[in-house]
Amino acid sequence: MTMTVQGSGKVNALKAAAGKILTFEEKVANAQYAESFLWCLEPALDDIARRGIKLAVNAGASDTELLAQVVQRMVRERGLSLRIAWVEGDDATGAVKALIEEGEEFRSLMHGRSVDEWGVEPVCAQCYLGGMGIARALEEGAGIVICGRVSDASPIIGAAAWWHGWKADQFDELAGSLIIGHLLECASYVSGGYCSDFIKLLKQGKHINVGFPICAIDHKGEGVMYKEKNTGGQMTVSSVTSQLLYEIQGPQYYNCDVTAQIENIRIEQVGEDRVKVSGVRGLPPPPTTKVGITGLAGWQAEYHVYLVGLNIEEKCRWTEEQIRYELGPELLEKFTTLKFMQNGSSPLDARNQDVATVDFRIFAQSRDRDLLRIHNPQGFFRKSMVTFLMSCPGASLSNDMRQAEGKPYFEYHPALLPQSAIPQRVHILSDDQTGRDGKTIDIPLAPEFRTYDRQQPSYETRNPLPLDSWGETVRAPLGLIVLGRSGDKCSDCNVGFFVKHNDEWDWLRSLLTVRKIRELLGPEEDKGKPIDRFEMPNIKAVHFLLHDHLDRGYDACSTYDTLGKNCLEYLRAKTVDVPRRFIERGTVY
Repeated sequence: MTMTVQGSGKVNALKAAAGKILTFEEKVANAQYAESFLWCLEPALDDIARRGIKLAVNAGASDTELLAQVVQRMVRERGLSLRIAWVEGDDATGAVKALIEEGEEFRSLMHGRSVDEWGVEPVCAQCYLGGMGIARALEEGAGIVICGRVSDASPIIGAAAWWHGWKADQFDELAGSLIIGHLLECASYVSGGYCSDFIKLLKQGKHINVGFPICAIDHKGEGVMYKEKNTGGQMTVSSVTSQLLYEIQGPQYYNCDVTAQIENIRIEQVGEDRVKVSGVRGLPPPPTTKVGITGLAGWQAEYHVYLVGLNIEEKCRWTEEQIRYELGPELLEKFTTLKFMQNGSSPLDARNQDVATVDFRIFAQSRDRDLLRIHNPQGFFRKSMVTFLMSCPGASLSNDMRQAEGKPYFEYHPALLPQSAIPQRVHILSDDQTGRDGKTIDIPLAPEFRTYDRQQPSYETRNPLPLDSWGETVRAPLGLIVLGRSGDKCSDCNVGFFVKHNDEWDWLRSLLTVRKIRELLGPEEDKGKPIDRFEMPNIKAVHFLLHDHLDRGYDACSTYDTLGKNCLEYLRAKTVDVPRRFIERGTVY
């Protein structure tokens, strides 16, 4: 989302300013960086300077240099002495377009199609950088380092590498900090948010202000996770494992600096709200980095009809067939996507009318802008709306139709770009307060690369046990015993499951095969696309990667689960045969 919105925003701002000389304030008014970072920084600046705190942040988005200049102005206005640096190299638009001209296909990591086959004109491209540029900036005395699209874990890699003096070939140490960085960037998620055993926190009243995570990273790249004092939440094996699982895509976790091998990771409770993370092995990084190519795909709109009561399936069918008839064959051909979705059900004896109400969503995408203009008498909305006065009983409309006006939407095409194509530089800004000159430093590539198969290792469990090995079973939701977490990587969906006890682990790994996941998804949710599987036995976890499951990913997704975060909870609510003794020992709640 960030790369698409701010990357395309920067391109549009440059077009609007073509031939003009903008003042600094005009540049700031149209800036494409994370403005919310400044809201957080402003009240903290005095403490940062007074206590010598180092700060590295990837808030620069598509205007990293400008954000660094804004921060420097804030520092000067307060009379503070802090050196500001920024990292250059993530804007890969020029490199990508040049390579396309030379014949590079940039095949998608999600579905394998080339940019030409994708069929969308690239607008901008941004790639992920590692953390060694941040380490060098801190080494040069920077107090605040502003980055654009370094990976979310890279500020932690950079800070740890600087603090411990790690060299670029200390792959085990760098890999450990990479995984800890992944956990820390999850913020309050890892302190108890988004954890499947949330009911426990709710009962204890610890769901309010769950706090932020902190990690003491040692010289080996291992660390003890804890959280802010005097906050709710928790720091447990479950809360940490949950957040590890939702953004990985296999046993290898890639970064520009290092590849982390995570199959043998260990996550151990070492005290109250203290969790040790260890067992990560480091390998050389790949010679490529992920580049996100953004293209304007067209326009999208939606509106909603609310239905209630008996015969919901028939009411939805009535509504859809009337709308399709009014649109007619000629208009129907102009849609790239047109979906009619029944969301929810209307139970008998519902406790109130809202609970009984079903949201029937009509979602449309098209490359024809006029088709999705709300006031076009021959457009999607007006043609559909004429059916309302002959609709089924109980049909009702929202009192806000703004979503029915077409808005531009983008598609995101992740591919691989050679690291050698993106020179990374650190810029130390000059400091008028002390008279120190600025400097620019080229950051070298990693000392060693390793080429990995694009297909990560995927396998079923070794030596599965018969599912009747644990005695009598009862039909129950999977989530009574199993925790987990899911999330997106573009249009891929990561789904990780884990349990707390060793005998449950043998059952989980034997139960959850790729075939079983397809069965639990059901025929409407199983897209028929590849599913990868691997295990992390030390944390009793099975991870699945559902390839291209999320309908083009966040920017263009036509379903509610644009970020893949609901998929795991959907699966945990599916019933399976659970050994009775597991349930009698106690459920996750």
